Amino acid sequence: MQHKSILITGCSTGIGHACAHGLRSRGWRVFAACRKAEDCARLKTEGFESPLIDYENSESIVSGLAEVLDATGGTLDALFNNGAFAIPGAVEDLPTDALRTIFEANFFGWHDLTRQVIPVMRAQGHGRIVQCSSVLGFITMPWRGAYNATKFALEGLTDTLRLEMRDTDIEVILIEPGPITSDFRANSIKQFERWIDWEASARVEQYRSKLLKRLYSLGQTPDTFELPADAVLHKLVHAIEAPRPRPRYYVTTPTYLMGALRRILPTRALDWVLSRG
Repeated sequence: MQHKSILITGCSTGIGHACAHGLRSRGWRVFAACRKAEDCARLKTEGFESPLIDYENSESIVSGLAEVLDATGGTLDALFNNGAFAIPGAVEDLPTDALRTIFEANFFGWHDLTRQVIPVMRAQGHGRIVQCSSVLGFITMPWRGAYNATKFALEGLTDTLRLEMRDTDIEVILIEPGPITSDFRANSIKQFERWIDWEASARVEQYRSKLLKRLYSLGQTPDTFELPADAVLHKLVHAIEAPRPRPRYYVTTPTYLMGALRRILPTRALDWVLSRG
């Protein structure tokens, strides 16, 4: 029996790792991509086919997808774009080069891989493209401007692609997690220290009293309503296996709550709620 195939990016830890294991247990042939060779090697010891795909390296996107298609004979049933980072900091303190860097990893690379997969799915007559967005793809929160911007862009592009694919059998789907247990905050610290000169900021006291406390209290203060990565797996299963998948899937209580507040509150009232986050 030929297993259905899926390419999942960002599988070294967190959401990607959990989804790779979960889908393999359901009989999928999982290509668990990572952006570092050492992580690919580790995934191979776990029994996965693990191509090297780094969204910031266009050559790796081409070669990684080619590796997958060589293995499947030129087909791919599903793509799950996943794996992103944040650059915490006030918008006024974000260097423009920081925004260029995060858009390359969180947006342009995703688009590049998606465009290369679409002709494959067209040729075979079906496919599922699933994008791992965020609650911060439809609401904003302070100190998260760079990440907010990439996820808002992803949502706009994905919604447009879904409309344009209505005349095909390619389904385009968004998954919108809220707080999920992962290395996301730890990775954010590296980006913060690389890009944000907080001591020279007009908001230096706010950094000390708010952002630094949150960033560096790793492992001590998990987010309210935080769920394990398996929570995303349950939504992904429906997105790629249901005969009629939903256009978007919320994950975690905060995502459902913010979705409701965005619909019912006027902008100034919602701003007040979000500014306290």
